[in-house]
Amino acid sequence: MAEPSTKEDTPPGWPGQLWLEGRTLVHLQEEQERPSHMPRGPAKRTGVGFLNPAMAPARTRSVLLLADALEHGWLVKQDRSLRALDALCATGVRIRRWRNEIPSDLQHRLRITGNDLDEFALSWAKASHALHPPQTDVDHKPEDDRHGQPSTAVFDNGLHFQRLDARMAMVDAAYQWVDLDPFGSPIQFLDAALQSLSRTGVLEVTATDTAALTGSSPSSQARRYQAKGLVDEYAHDDAVRLLLGTVATTAARLDKVVTPLLALFDGHHVRISLLVKTSKSEATNIRNSIGWRVRCDDVPYKFVQHPAPEQLIRASGPMWTGPMWHSEIAGRMTVERALKLCHPDLEEIEHHRANGLVWNEEDIEHSAREVKRGVRYISEAADLMGREHLLLSLDALPRLAGVGGAPKMEKLLEALNESGHAAARYPDLEPMLVTDAPFDAVIQAVQNAQPSTE
Repeated sequence: MAEPSTKEDTPPGWPGQLWLEGRTLVHLQEEQERPSHMPRGPAKRTGVGFLNPAMAPARTRSVLLLADALEHGWLVKQDRSLRALDALCATGVRIRRWRNEIPSDLQHRLRITGNDLDEFALSWAKASHALHPPQTDVDHKPEDDRHGQPSTAVFDNGLHFQRLDARMAMVDAAYQWVDLDPFGSPIQFLDAALQSLSRTGVLEVTATDTAALTGSSPSSQARRYQAKGLVDEYAHDDAVRLLLGTVATTAARLDKVVTPLLALFDGHHVRISLLVKTSKSEATNIRNSIGWRVRCDDVPYKFVQHPAPEQLIRASGPMWTGPMWHSEIAGRMTVERALKLCHPDLEEIEHHRANGLVWNEEDIEHSAREVKRGVRYISEAADLMGREHLLLSLDALPRLAGVGGAPKMEKLLEALNESGHAAARYPDLEPMLVTDAPFDAVIQAVQNAQPSTE
């Protein structure tokens, strides 16, 4: 391991305290609290270079998704390299996890660039990478840029760092993978992100302005997303669909079409992953996947392209109304796969402890739990989320069914599956289920689950 080369290269406050996210050592600033064992929202922001531990599950999913693209060849051919950019990389945790946790036999195909305008955050990213380089030798020769000119990018132990405005960084070169994780809304970066992609690429977008996306802040929602929301049990799903719809319509203006790979509301943020292709004809048809969710009397909701005037008060939108996930790709995002790629074994932990990591058994248990949480319920719900489905809140079912209490989630899913329908738990902080059963079949199952009064 190499220390920063000179005293001048050492970031202010370095080295702080060590933490392990996934299988990657992370340096936290001394004033930042150690991540709790149940991070569910934005931790107290301590300034530039801050690491939000609640985003760890999203970074885990990013590792799995990028590894899947390389292994299964659905983005680039399996003998070709893939250029990936984290446009707002901050302290570089995501790109370092890509380098450390994606299988070593795939690493030579990755060209990874981390960009941020904040010099302090970048200094911590570079110092962390220098002190804890990846085990695989992944230095690369420079490639030509999008204009056919030799690239000046220098890869140090497999990563290239640059300090540019994110919009300039994204339009400066062509990438097959762009991660966009701003503080707040991603709106101002979407055009540049979409233009930076090759003819086929993946765009991952994070939005933390959930008050606007859910409709809790109607003025912000109208101003940023030109949408109207309802704050009820579907507010989280509406938020995800609203961001999907926003990116899809922005892409269509650039003659691009999106296919959702995975889209989730996760605690305090929305995270969507999209396959983006250039196609004028398919971009023209995007209107078929944009509409409104109308709350109804006979069923919880239905999607319509345009609500009637009398429906508007009970409608939210416009939003994405098509499939939310790619069933096959999301179906491979299992707990077993996540633990294999992203959870350290005891030998690794002992090695890190020898290099200064202060971790006890509770920390090890917490790490495994957080890796599992990142993908919990995804593979089970993947098939349904990739096609037409009904989303239901378990807590709302007693009111809808006219009964005194909700059945246990597992019992209800079992009853629906035994009746010939598909049903699974949906990954949300609230208990939600997704099914292809008609609504009256769900109500019948809820009523049948009530204890007998005889």
